[in-house]
Amino acid sequence: MKPIKIAYCTPSLYIPGGVERVLTTKANYLADVMGYDVSIILTDGAGKEPFYPLSDKVKLVQFNIGFEELWHLPFLQKITLYLKKQRLYRKRLTDTLMQLRPDITVSLLRREINFLTSILDGSRKVGEMHVNRKHYRNFETDGSPAKKLFASLWQKQLLRNLKRLDRFVVLTEDDKLNWPELDNVEAIPNPLASFPEKCAPQTSKQAIAVGRYVYEKGFDLLIQAWKLVADRHPDWQLHIYGAGERESYEEKIRTERLEGVIVCHPATGDIHRHYADSAFYVCSSRFEGFGMVLAEAMSHGVPCVSFDCPCGPRNIIRHETDGLLVPNGETTQLANQIVRLIENPQERSEMGRKARENIARLKVENIMNEWDRLFKRLTIKYNSQ
Repeated sequence: MKPIKIAYCTPSLYIPGGVERVLTTKANYLADVMGYDVSIILTDGAGKEPFYPLSDKVKLVQFNIGFEELWHLPFLQKITLYLKKQRLYRKRLTDTLMQLRPDITVSLLRREINFLTSILDGSRKVGEMHVNRKHYRNFETDGSPAKKLFASLWQKQLLRNLKRLDRFVVLTEDDKLNWPELDNVEAIPNPLASFPEKCAPQTSKQAIAVGRYVYEKGFDLLIQAWKLVADRHPDWQLHIYGAGERESYEEKIRTERLEGVIVCHPATGDIHRHYADSAFYVCSSRFEGFGMVLAEAMSHGVPCVSFDCPCGPRNIIRHETDGLLVPNGETTQLANQIVRLIENPQERSEMGRKARENIARLKVENIMNEWDRLFKRLTIKYNSQ
């Protein structure tokens, strides 16, 4: 029996981000464990190695379109160059899919979603969304009529394209409800890349936060909250790990006189060691697609305190059982719940134990079985036609 052939479309794999980590995890499992024929088609990052280890069985196809050149251009100039690159991408992707003839083509809802369903290569078309609807391509219009018009037209086009997909997969049941216009949506959460053999000892006087140094992760709010924590427990430290520009956060730490109490680190390929060295995890995100870092921390038996932001944390943490949820943006309440975990080590330990037990539902084999059932359902439907 021939293996199912699947092609993923995504910009790049060299960035140490959540989407890159999840895609690598899924592709590796499909190829190494389930025997799929897996290709990943990239538009950017030519000559750069994937940040996360990728199986030798997974084939990379690099188009070298260079959409990253658009990042810092003025809006109108960006549109002109985007259209040129988009035409090139469409041609190369069409030629490649006609040659590969995959059974299933998966878009991570980047540029190819605009034309993917019009490519008649015979494959079933699947879309994956890794943020919630509200924050997907959230154009900052700044009152500009041109930007407002572009955003409105783009949203209408997006819905038309999503309706044409064979399946559209979101991360949570909450976000599934955000797409009432569609009848092809289902929810499959992200998988854990690994599951540690034992719980973290929780003996250190330090907490951890992980994420890119960007507005959505709310590290500015976390610094505000930790200032209140430090007033009561100055011997505890917060360690933040992530990619991006951290200078503004380090400046805020200096302004608040929290040097040595809060430490900002670059991204690391060994984040699991730092989870295991922590007593608890703090999530200060303003919004999340899912919140994979919460699940990773919990797999180590590390309880989490998190803003109840849309859409991920409430689907991961069971409040008062294996972690704590705080009204979104309420820094004082976040500080109070952090202090609760600091001052109650027995409760912290019990929450950590339950966190590890409960999050086992996201083990890679469990989640990939859901994807396998979906892919086989689609291919069987295709073959029966």
